[in-house]
Amino acid sequence: MSWGRSLQDSEKNSDARLAPWKILIAGGFGAGKTTLVGAVSEIEPLLTEETLTQASTHTDSVHGVESKTTTTVALDFGRITLTRQGMVLLLFGTPGQERFWFMWPDLAEGAVGAIVLVDTRRIEDCFPAVEYFLGKQLPFVVAVNHFDGADLYKPDEVHNALDLPAGTPVVLCDARNTGQGRDALITLVQHAHDLAIRNRPPTPLPSLSRSTHA
Repeated sequence: MSWGRSLQDSEKNSDARLAPWKILIAGGFGAGKTTLVGAVSEIEPLLTEETLTQASTHTDSVHGVESKTTTTVALDFGRITLTRQGMVLLLFGTPGQERFWFMWPDLAEGAVGAIVLVDTRRIEDCFPAVEYFLGKQLPFVVAVNHFDGADLYKPDEVHNALDLPAGTPVVLCDARNTGQGRDALITLVQHAHDLAIRNRPPTPLPSLSRSTHA
């Protein structure tokens, strides 16, 4: 499936009454971005994965994710409709490898929020995404993707480890689970909405003119 055809079909099939929200799915290499997009997307997702080769191990460390055999070289794309919230989310999975970070500004154009997936075995891999979204003042939610055999941490422990600003949501999420992925996206939508309301400029009071009549 081509990128252009996938996006055209997504826009054509979306209910015109639903507000489109562009959402980024970010995180370190192997954190589960492609898995999350594939699990929650209601359309066949567009995936740009290539097979890992021995030559790429010099730039893409597979420590902790030795079973990983593919990598995203451009982006992932999927869509999910949140009928109760009156919106359709267009999901753009970002590449995790440093050599593809030059794509982030283009992917972030027009985005209203992001999910940052965290693998606690390689928690430092999510730092670039967290710092990038903080710098852009883009609302984001940290989703801790639990991998089999990894230590379990509470959301507040991850919040403190990442030194996140107060109020930044941290949720536990199995990227393979459609329901948990959907819940993480709803948390992001609510967080972005709350920030928009909080940062909305106050409505100026109407000016009062003195009457010219005695």
